[in-house]
Amino acid sequence: MLLDTAIDQFGRYGFDGASTREIARASGTAMSSITYHFGGKQGLYLAAAEHIAASIRALQSENVARAVAAGRESRTAAIEALATILDGYAQMMLRPETEAWSRFIIREQQFPTEAFDRLFSRVMQPVLDAFIELIARARPDLAPREAVAMAILLFGQAMVLRAGRAAVCRALQVEQIDEETSRLLRARLRANMLCILSEKPQ
Repeated sequence: MLLDTAIDQFGRYGFDGASTREIARASGTAMSSITYHFGGKQGLYLAAAEHIAASIRALQSENVARAVAAGRESRTAAIEALATILDGYAQMMLRPETEAWSRFIIREQQFPTEAFDRLFSRVMQPVLDAFIELIARARPDLAPREAVAMAILLFGQAMVLRAGRAAVCRALQVEQIDEETSRLLRARLRANMLCILSEKPQ
């Protein structure tokens, strides 16, 4: 598929380094179709970002919505909802297709463009808002900015499963994250989150 190839190429080589000619060749698409459907390289790049956002929403939106609804019942329910959302993202980070997405997103994190604006508004901000709402229910003692900081850092623990994949495998002395290693990491992630949420205010 053209967009999947574009995501891979832009993620590997960046906007300037990727070639629309090579993207067209690798995807079996005519160069003229890129101009026709996307208006050129910039349009294709933004469409690639939109495709990533839509793919993440397809995997996560329903799970997040259910968790938030359940988490409004009580503090205990909010904590469980946070664990559900975080585990959903951890599982997504372990999926093979997120490798190409993460390369694209990491480049945008380092050098944000209009594509980052779209990724953030379409997928990052809605999930962050849901997480912050639940943190406020689980830890009403936290100031709003502290809740945001907690949400960011909790998600960082899930993101390392993809962004730091080589280091994770090297540290755990495995060639790849197999099912046993996945269970270990996800269990530790849940335990970490529960410890953080039960932290005694200073």
